[in-house]
Amino acid sequence: MKLQNLIIVALFLAIGTVLHTVVPGLLFGMKADLLLVMLFLALYFFADRKSFLVIGLVAGILAGLTTNMPGGFFPSVIDKFVTSAVVFPLFSVAGHYFSRPAKYIAGIVLAGLGTALSGTVFLSMMILLAGLNPATFTSLFVVLVLPTAAVNAVLTAVLFPLISRIAGRSAAFRTGRTLN
Repeated sequence: MKLQNLIIVALFLAIGTVLHTVVPGLLFGMKADLLLVMLFLALYFFADRKSFLVIGLVAGILAGLTTNMPGGFFPSVIDKFVTSAVVFPLFSVAGHYFSRPAKYIAGIVLAGLGTALSGTVFLSMMILLAGLNPATFTSLFVVLVLPTAAVNAVLTAVLFPLISRIAGRSAAFRTGRTLN
């Protein structure tokens, strides 16, 4: 990965970390994970097959350090790592085979599904590692994960074309993956 792309990924993750920190906890200290939006955008535009797992791991550590959920550090790390391992290859295939509008739609759909996957892994790991009551899984999934998936899909729909346009107009901001 080029140094300038590494710096931009770091900025994306820093912005995501700030958003993750300032969004208040909604239910039992759990909060919407807006760091995922920035993780997805970093994966879509800047990651390559050598760096996507590292980006996911760093995002997980940052999310774990800023979570309000007791015992949420390791589940955060695991869920971002797993989500990166699933979403990046899917988007790479979509980016390679799909045309411009389909690539955009694939990015939005993968953001929503990736958020649902992330929430599922996080809640599962909370049950296994932190002793969360398994009976709360369904209610937490419906009340927290599904609305977060919808919000993340909308935010991705707004930010995806903006970043693509900026990348297309800036010599210092090359992604390798634009909507063109």
